[in-house]
Amino acid sequence: MFLIGGISFVREIRPQLEVKGCRMVRVLNIILSIGLTVGVPSAMAQVPAVATPSARPVPPTRDPHTAGYVTAKDLPDGANAPANVDGNFILGITHSPAAEMSVREGVPHGTVYEFTMSSADSKIFTGIARDPGPLGTVDLADPAKLVVTTSHPAAYVRKVAVYVPKQYVAGTAAPFIVGTDGIDRGLFTALDNLIAEHRVPVMVAISIGNGSGDAQGSERGLEYDTMSGRYAEFVETEVLPMVEAQAHVKLTKDPEGRATMGGSSGGSCALIMAWYHPELYHRVLTYSGTYVNQQWPYNSATPHGAWEFHEHLIPDGPAKPLRIWMEVGDRDLLNPNVMRDNMHDWVVANEEMAKVLAAKGYHYQFVFARNAGHTDHAVKEQTLPEAMEYVWQGYRGDVAAK
Repeated sequence: MFLIGGISFVREIRPQLEVKGCRMVRVLNIILSIGLTVGVPSAMAQVPAVATPSARPVPPTRDPHTAGYVTAKDLPDGANAPANVDGNFILGITHSPAAEMSVREGVPHGTVYEFTMSSADSKIFTGIARDPGPLGTVDLADPAKLVVTTSHPAAYVRKVAVYVPKQYVAGTAAPFIVGTDGIDRGLFTALDNLIAEHRVPVMVAISIGNGSGDAQGSERGLEYDTMSGRYAEFVETEVLPMVEAQAHVKLTKDPEGRATMGGSSGGSCALIMAWYHPELYHRVLTYSGTYVNQQWPYNSATPHGAWEFHEHLIPDGPAKPLRIWMEVGDRDLLNPNVMRDNMHDWVVANEEMAKVLAAKGYHYQFVFARNAGHTDHAVKEQTLPEAMEYVWQGYRGDVAAK
């Protein structure tokens, strides 16, 4: 019956299509022939089955007062935590941009220099990429270990932007902050205002793009999720010399005058840089830090990736001279993925980070944001100036200003 209907349909429209010189008849006849050949209705043959990818799980909204979470202070709606107080704080549901996030007239504006870096010129990150499709398969002997076989060498070009404040005096050693995941113009605007108000040092800001991709098997994943000093060493030996040459600045060697920042895997990378090289960085600022099991390739020294920070590294080791600001949202990521290892909950990971940092006596501030998702833009617009003040608290650099 379907076949008869299909044939009738072709015959009815053939004259019209031939008059218009259209090739659709030829296509329809081919489709009909396929349907007759395989012995299925032509209507069904014309619509091939398409696999629907499984949707990413929707994160639940968490209550910051959940049993097992750190004890935190609720703030008035719209208010930020005090910039000079350690501990745990809860933001309300309203997130309005801080005044410092807007360009102001009469405030000295810094200069932004931009350049690119190629994988062909790197001795540390020569470039990889993962093919589209499944992320990987679980190692049957270890459900916390992901096997990725579709990663291969691939070239990249990354962008770097360098903010130099108007007040910088040429030849002086400037403090600086390194940020991940590309140009952060909001940070540059905030620094214009914060420096003018003498709330942070006269500092350089360096935004470094990633090498593309995400998670296991990608260049970004390799750079940001690897538990080692490799990325900090890449920045130190390959990026900072170019920054000094391109932006005509001198950067301090004092770790008290060096900070890192980032969101998601860029956030865990910021802490990884300082953790493995505390002689280079003492100040860390993270949004929705990926303190979960996402490292690849596998490393038996840190088998659970950045989850090891709160599982073993911080609680089991001596405290390091780090000052840390962290944020997580109440709707932050919960991604059980194929591993089902119970180590891919961003809220729990950040809560555990706050817990172990407090137990070890670190100077840290942890902000739990209500009505907020992963690396929530509105939350960053609200909190970045306060976070910068907190991270740079106690700095006593001697950089001269105009």
